[in-house]
Amino acid sequence: MKLDELILFITGPTYVRKEVKEAALLPEFGHRDSENEKRFEPIFENLKRIWGAGGDYDIVIIPGSGSNAMETSIRSLVAENETVLNVSVGAFGDLYHEMAMANLKPGMKAVQLKFKPGEAIELNALEDALKQHKPNVVTLTHNETSTGVVNPIAEACQLVRKYGAMPLVDGVSIFGGARTPIEEIGAAMYSTSTQKGLALPAGFGLAVYSKEALEKAKGVTQRGYTTDLVAHANSAKKYQTLTTPNCALVNQLLVQTNFIVYEEGMAARFQRHAQMRDITHTFVEQELPGFELFPDKKYASPTVTCIRVPKYFTQETLNSVKEELRKHGYLMDAGYEKMNAALAKQSMPLTMRIGHMGDINTQMLPTYLNVLKTYLVNVKK
Repeated sequence: MKLDELILFITGPTYVRKEVKEAALLPEFGHRDSENEKRFEPIFENLKRIWGAGGDYDIVIIPGSGSNAMETSIRSLVAENETVLNVSVGAFGDLYHEMAMANLKPGMKAVQLKFKPGEAIELNALEDALKQHKPNVVTLTHNETSTGVVNPIAEACQLVRKYGAMPLVDGVSIFGGARTPIEEIGAAMYSTSTQKGLALPAGFGLAVYSKEALEKAKGVTQRGYTTDLVAHANSAKKYQTLTTPNCALVNQLLVQTNFIVYEEGMAARFQRHAQMRDITHTFVEQELPGFELFPDKKYASPTVTCIRVPKYFTQETLNSVKEELRKHGYLMDAGYEKMNAALAKQSMPLTMRIGHMGDINTQMLPTYLNVLKTYLVNVKK
């Protein structure tokens, strides 16, 4: 069976560079052996640096995905008889609400505040919801992958705390691609994963949590087993994971976080992502007549650009362009299909996305965009 080798311009998993692929071939090790600590101690320190985490915050690494980390935050930090407000600006904000509904405890209530796709959190509307529902916990999305919207996350967390609630943040598609200074953001727990801005294969949920969150978790019942923040934190104190990790991915995580912190440098990495966002915006505005950015530029993500396509484009059209790009060695993102299906039902233009995160660089991106343009502008009305 022939497996195509493609450069991924989707929103995750992302392109993995050669050095990171080769790191998977480093020696295997026992995850309860001293060899484990040689890897995990620097990994934890590197992740703290990327998060800007001081003494009030610690890290856990959860085998699975970003979704596992998010579900851990729900299961461990929402108690019986509490209300959780799930704030959504798109599909992955909705996912947090689905997780809350799937993990209801006696007396627990999950309510939702939804904004239209392409919009960011409107703080006045959030304040109204906080006054109405009086939640104990609020979930927020830092970067909505389906729409390319980055929310004013620090302001939203500050507002949540003003009303005495605990903010939990999904930062899956922005961590490693922009500053995520946890002390400034003020989240009680901030979840992410390996396969997006960190440019690694999927396999770990990563989270930073506050001492306040851990103390609350200790008093929460029915935390589950693999979703128990307290158990994960106890393992992390020994530079371990609660359950068996993917050891090849651990080696890759060590190599990549060393690269981000000590070789490329975090400031340079974040600047590169901002440059790729600007390159993509200029491409849409100057090279693609009839196309436009889906969100307001003020809230446009540094890691993924969502584009509104002309009305004569169907999902089948976008999928056909995707197959043409495959012939050139690229995997294109033909839009978030659930959202596109909803837009089509309303006779509204569909969207496509360009993932420019991780180790995609400012040389690779324009080359891809030029090939993409060839097919987009030749679609017949």
